[in-house]
Amino acid sequence: MNLVVWDIESSSASTDFGSIIEIGGILVDENFKEKDRFNFRCRLPEGEIPQAMALIVNKTSVKQLIHGNLSHYQMLGEVEKIFKKWSPSIFLGWSNIGFDDEMIRKEFFKGIRYPYITNASPNKRHDGINIARAAYAVDPSVLKTEINEKNNPVFKLESLSRMQGLDSSDAHSALTDATLTAKILSIIKTRQPSTWNMFLRTANKLDTETIFKKEEIISLNEYFYGKSRLYLCAPLHPKHCIHPVYQWGQAVDLRVDIEPLIKMSINELKIEMKKTPKFLRTIRSNKAPIILEAKYAMKAEPYNAMDLDLIKKRAKLIRDNERFSQNILTALREIAEEKEQSKSQEDIYAEESIYKKFTSNKDTSLFPTWHAASWKDKLSMLDKFEDDRLIGFGKKIIFQESPNTLPPDMLKNIKREIAKRILSEKKEKWWTCKEFYFECDNLRDKYTNEKDEKKLKFLDEINEFVEGIQRKYEAV
Repeated sequence: MNLVVWDIESSSASTDFGSIIEIGGILVDENFKEKDRFNFRCRLPEGEIPQAMALIVNKTSVKQLIHGNLSHYQMLGEVEKIFKKWSPSIFLGWSNIGFDDEMIRKEFFKGIRYPYITNASPNKRHDGINIARAAYAVDPSVLKTEINEKNNPVFKLESLSRMQGLDSSDAHSALTDATLTAKILSIIKTRQPSTWNMFLRTANKLDTETIFKKEEIISLNEYFYGKSRLYLCAPLHPKHCIHPVYQWGQAVDLRVDIEPLIKMSINELKIEMKKTPKFLRTIRSNKAPIILEAKYAMKAEPYNAMDLDLIKKRAKLIRDNERFSQNILTALREIAEEKEQSKSQEDIYAEESIYKKFTSNKDTSLFPTWHAASWKDKLSMLDKFEDDRLIGFGKKIIFQESPNTLPPDMLKNIKREIAKRILSEKKEKWWTCKEFYFECDNLRDKYTNEKDEKKLKFLDEINEFVEGIQRKYEAV
């Protein structure tokens, strides 16, 4: 299967309210031979306040924000075409599951496009950083890494690329980061061929579930507190091994004495689950977890000092005890329900509601026709959508692309809504003018101390740009 290695640069760290301003990717075969590539930049959507630090990191000038060849809407259309053309593939990037994938999903959702393009069948998805961390856990000599002040290996893309002798001087531009990711993964495949296919086999939720339902003992790779660790685990009973709410696999860490756990009540299990080290490990089936053969974790501490017969006995107890697995799932359901009840009741905005309510098949089937229509017809077609969120997104797209198409009252209301958001004096979920100036002042102090004239000049330019947006919307 081909791999699509891709990366984005954005106007903000918020996947809900920021925008992709650059996206690049390369299509490679299973041996990392390049077959195609693309790179797009776009203008900043009308009425959005960017984060200064995000633009400094991805080296985006004010000129690029204003005068890019493509509008944001046009760029998303081009990306959708390419991703469809490159399917079926495994889509991956560097730390993409936590950020890039979330951002493209939400951008497509707000852009009236099918959001799950990178992982809906026949496509699959994975994450380069997960693969690199797992390869390192199996054999630390697979990649040269910098070691930080906490004595942990550094897995930042720029650092890792530099340590492999790759040119990382243009890191944090989309196509460069995609290319560096592909090169690092190619190194891992060459140096650790025995694990490569095992890494990729969890690129799909159903494939992942099949693995842990079938295996009696697995090595699960997890990364936290700066360390990549291997855990020797036994999945719960095959009929009762998936979280009843979050739909994630559940396995028990085999370092733990199982017999007292099996005798516990549901309430006792809930108390036990809060203790550390955790006896229950989560397999995030839809987020490309790393599941390896049992032999890998058996070589790691503390499992390498354990008796093999004891390991097998514990795994059998877990797998064969249906009641224990049922009790675990009941405890997990109760914990999830308690968590849901204690959640904040504050308003959920349309932009952050992608997982709260899925778009109907009827609405999704209208997307291609809507995009193919003229701007005037797009406006009249909005009435055909059942989902109010899509109607709101559609009006905003028309406002950004063809404002003269909108009736005067609708145009005025959209402008007022933008003004209300960006001129707010409160701490909001999106970047406001006030928040931007505060960020800018702090960065100005930092770069003045560092005598970084180039960044200070950029801050002046972006500050002036935002002042222009502020003046425009104050007059609404």
